[in-house]
Amino acid sequence: MAGAGQHGGAGVSRNTVAPVPFCQFIVKVHGRCNLACRYCYLYAGPDRTWRARPAAAPPDVLDRTAARIAEHAATHALSDIALVLHGGEPLLAGVDRLAAFTALVRERVPSVCTVHATVQTNATLLTDARVATLARHGIRIGLSLDGGLAAHNALRTDHAGRPSWPAAYRGARLLAERHPDAYAGILTVVDPRTDPVEMYESLLALRPPAVDLLLPHGNWTSPPPGLDTEGPDTPYGDWLCTVFDRWWPAGRRETRVRLFEECLALLLGLPGATESLGLDPVNAVVVETDGAIEQVDSLKSAYDTAAATGLDVFRHSFDEALEHPGIAARHAGAAALAAVCRACPLLTVCGGGHYAHRFRAGHGFTDRSVYCGDLDRFIRHVAGRLAEATRTPATPATNETPATNEMPATPAATAMPAATATPAATGTAPTTAVGALP
Repeated sequence: MAGAGQHGGAGVSRNTVAPVPFCQFIVKVHGRCNLACRYCYLYAGPDRTWRARPAAAPPDVLDRTAARIAEHAATHALSDIALVLHGGEPLLAGVDRLAAFTALVRERVPSVCTVHATVQTNATLLTDARVATLARHGIRIGLSLDGGLAAHNALRTDHAGRPSWPAAYRGARLLAERHPDAYAGILTVVDPRTDPVEMYESLLALRPPAVDLLLPHGNWTSPPPGLDTEGPDTPYGDWLCTVFDRWWPAGRRETRVRLFEECLALLLGLPGATESLGLDPVNAVVVETDGAIEQVDSLKSAYDTAAATGLDVFRHSFDEALEHPGIAARHAGAAALAAVCRACPLLTVCGGGHYAHRFRAGHGFTDRSVYCGDLDRFIRHVAGRLAEATRTPATPATNETPATNEMPATPAATAMPAATATPAATGTAPTTAVGALP
C-alpha cells in the first residue's frame, strides 16, 4: 500500500498556501451500484474500501453531514454550494430519502446560501414518478452514459451480464422529453476506439443541455486503454480535436461541452472551474456512506485507500479536512506540479492535467499527466481555432493581414507558444476578446 508521501505535491508545505473552502459536497447516499461496468475504476479498480462500508448512508450519517455542510457554509460565508448526490447508484437509496436529505441541507445552511442539488445516475432506474419527485424538490439529474447508442454502452451491463442500454435509453428520453428543466446533462468518458463525431451526435440526440467529456482515469503505473506512454501518438487528443471541430463551427450552440468551454476560457485568461485543466484549486470533498471524509473518487484509480483522509463527519469539520496534506497539495497551484510542468508554456491552461492522472507508483502524484501529449495536442488545436476566429481582418489601406500562426495570449499577458511550436517554444501574441466564445 502506498504511504502518506504519495499524497504530497512537489515538496509543498502545508502552510504555504491559504486553503480555499469547499463549495462542492459529494455525498455517497448509496455505496453500491445496480450495474457492473467492466471498466469501472471504483468497483473493479485497486481500491477496496467500499467493501467494508454500509450499502446506504444511515440517517445519522446524513444528519451529521448536513450539519457539517451548514457549519462550513456559515464559517466561510458561502453564497452558493453544490450538493452532489452520488454513489454507486444514488437512486438505490430512494428518491424520498434524496429529497429529504437535500431539504435538510437547505434548511440548515444560512439563509443567504443557495444549495444547487444534483443527482448523478446511470439512468436505468428513472421513472416519471421518480423524476417528478426530484424535480419538485429542486434536484437536477445528471446522467452517466458511454454514448447515445447501444454499441457505445456494451460494457455497461448489470450483475447478470445483461445490457443496461434499453433501460438507460428509456430514462434518458423520459428526462429529455418530459422533464427538460430537471436535466443537468450527460457525463461521458472518452473512448478513442469510437467514431468521435458519431458518438457526439448520438449524445446530441438525447438533447442534453451540457456534456462533460472525461478522460479515463489512467496513470503512469496503469496507463489508460490504447495509450502508449512512450510513443508519439495522441489518440485521446486527436479524438477531442475532432469533436471540437464538430462543436465549434455549429450555427447554434447545440449543447455546452464543459471541457471545450473551460479550455477557451483559460486561453482567454478567465478562471477555470474543472479538475481537468487550469491551476484553480479543487474545491470538492466527498462524504462516504459511513461518514468518512475523503478526497475525490478519481484518486481511487491509483491505489487502495488513495482517497482516504482518516477524518469523518462525526469527529471532524470540513475545515480540518482542508488541512489534510493531499487536499493542501491540490490548493498549491503550480507549486505542486512537476518541474517539467512549471516550465511548460501551456502551464496556465493545462495546469498539469487531472491530479489522478499524474500518479506513478513510488512517486505519488508529482509527475506530469499521463495525458501530457494529448493535452498538448488538444490545447494547441483549440488555441489555433480561437486565433482564427478572432483574427483581425485586412485593413482597407494596405490590404494586409497580421500573422496567423501565433497562439493568442491571455489577458493576463501569459506567454503562450506559437500554434505550431514545440512545447519548449515561447512567444506572445495579441490579446483576444471574450466575445470569441461561441
